[in-house]
Amino acid sequence: MHYVLCDVFSDGPFSGNSLAVFPEARALDGRQMLQLTRELKHFESVFLTGPVLVNGSRPLRVFDLEEELPFAGHPLLGTAAVLHHLEQPAETAETAFALGDRQVTLRSARCAAGFDVWMDQGKPLYLAELNGPAARELVSCFSLAPEDLAPDLPLEVVSTGLRYLVVPVRQGLDRAAIRVPDLEQRLAEVGAQFAYLYDVRQNEGRHWTNDGRIEDIATGSAAGVIGAYAHKHGLLNAATTLELKQGQYAGRPSRLSVQVESGPDGICTVRVGGQVSILGTGRFEVLP
Repeated sequence: MHYVLCDVFSDGPFSGNSLAVFPEARALDGRQMLQLTRELKHFESVFLTGPVLVNGSRPLRVFDLEEELPFAGHPLLGTAAVLHHLEQPAETAETAFALGDRQVTLRSARCAAGFDVWMDQGKPLYLAELNGPAARELVSCFSLAPEDLAPDLPLEVVSTGLRYLVVPVRQGLDRAAIRVPDLEQRLAEVGAQFAYLYDVRQNEGRHWTNDGRIEDIATGSAAGVIGAYAHKHGLLNAATTLELKQGQYAGRPSRLSVQVESGPDGICTVRVGGQVSILGTGRFEVLP
């Protein structure tokens, strides 16, 4: 079983968020996909599961080390770059993926680092704002104090595919850590699946698994959320690209680019982009 290794949201090889892409995985079931993901120990792996559909999209499945994901950011960007590398000699390409019941279109272009890829994450959903005691209680879950929060900005649950609680801070990102055993339950109580800490002064973020054991290097599904949040609260306009930093505290500095397109009724779409470097290929001679 052949796979390709790449780094996403990178400035070159061996930076950014690593990914394994299996271009011909239609013979695998979910159990095998999860086991292969765990064997490689990347944050996520992508499995292309069939031929091009009648709507022009490529069906795929994304797994992290625990389960299958309904949506993801860096895996889709990496897969678009890999397919461009394998199948398209042209300088630019457009690829559509079917992930569950959602279709996502990506555009890629060759560049010095490998490929520059952009994904349209669609229109954001603003689900809930939290202020006062509720905000103070939640920020304490990350070993932070109320005075670390950015003034005049709420904690807010926003989705462009996954529901993130945005925690805006003005300081303390370097000492943040998850110190509670029940963060997932606390997030569910406010309608969120995950949390993302966002330093509004440095345009830098941090994200962990909900048990706090693993810090993500570059969270593409959260980058769109941050762009939507920043636009709503006057931190980003439609003529500007937000350059979001992440990963320095995990030893893998990454850079995620975010753009918003707005109309009379607010944001029409959020786009997330980054560079992808192709590292090499591998092959499993034995399958689980």
